[in-house]
Amino acid sequence: MRKIKIGVIGAGVISNVYLKNCTGMFDNVLEVKAIADMVPENARKRADEYNIPNVYTVDELLDDPEIEIVLNLTAPAAHAPLNLKALQAGKHVYTEKPFALSREDADEVLALAEQKGLLVGCAPDTFLGAGIQTCVKLIDDGWIGTPYAASGTIIMGNASGGMHPNFQNFLKLGGDPIMDMGPYYLTALVALLGPVRRVTGSAQQLNKEITILNPKSHAYGRTVPVEAPTNVTAVLDFASGAVASLQAAKESFGYAPRLEVYGTEGNLIVPDPNFFGGTIQLRSASGELKEVPHSHPYAEEGRGMGIADMAYAIQSGRGNRASGRLARHILDISLGIFEASESESHVRLQSTVDRPKPLPLGLKYNMLDM
Repeated sequence: MRKIKIGVIGAGVISNVYLKNCTGMFDNVLEVKAIADMVPENARKRADEYNIPNVYTVDELLDDPEIEIVLNLTAPAAHAPLNLKALQAGKHVYTEKPFALSREDADEVLALAEQKGLLVGCAPDTFLGAGIQTCVKLIDDGWIGTPYAASGTIIMGNASGGMHPNFQNFLKLGGDPIMDMGPYYLTALVALLGPVRRVTGSAQQLNKEITILNPKSHAYGRTVPVEAPTNVTAVLDFASGAVASLQAAKESFGYAPRLEVYGTEGNLIVPDPNFFGGTIQLRSASGELKEVPHSHPYAEEGRGMGIADMAYAIQSGRGNRASGRLARHILDISLGIFEASESESHVRLQSTVDRPKPLPLGLKYNMLDM
């Protein structure tokens, strides 16, 4: 199995963990050849940190014939346009979430990829980690009987601290709780329960603007607009017949995640889908609560796992698990929640997707070619 050369576009905060893993944990199948950023100094800094041989402009990166996968780590509004540009250049694409900000843009990306015979992937890939994959196996093996419901809660701090270099992005569509943090939970739920057929929900926005109150912030004292919902509650009806509720808010303090799946013979407490590992608990019909060990590897921080899986897929001819089709379905769910809130109705989704193929039980560390 040869190494696949990748080029990274975007040298912001999230690039650090991707580069760490793509040049370390997954260097058996990935080779980072180049990095580009609108601010060349940022790209140079990352290149020096991770021994990346080339700092390119975006066009230079796309013109390099050796680069097969473009890793798109730009801001949400740039995801779809840059993905299209990369596909036109003949590159496979793996992008940070959200996949796009509209269904039309997402469909254009998928259509071009199909036309050119290229793969598209999208974060999150946390559902490939030990935590969610163990829960998939528990459900498939019948440990909780028939899953009929689930509930998730993502409560996190607001952006008034202004400590993130690009905190304004979290106040816009794409940085809102459903499209920013929601994909971790929605993708995990689809991996566990299959595709969603309809949604309803309520999307609220407590403030039209916020003032940065933290004197340590580079934006201290500035008042900035809030352009997206910051408190969302949704109900998801799955094709399987299961129903889930999801609460996502960026108006609180700290971080309080929770995800549970309820079955006819037991309940499953699922670890935080924002991470790869975590504690799994199983409550039996008798009421006994016990911790379940991981059945799969990759319990540590493994962002980049979806790119490694794509590299194996390119060479074996199979589909990649963290696929564009899956991301398109997650986008459809997210936008459907907003539309349901505005129309005060249920929204039937036009998309569907196959439940991602579980990783095999015999999977070995650093080997994703099955």
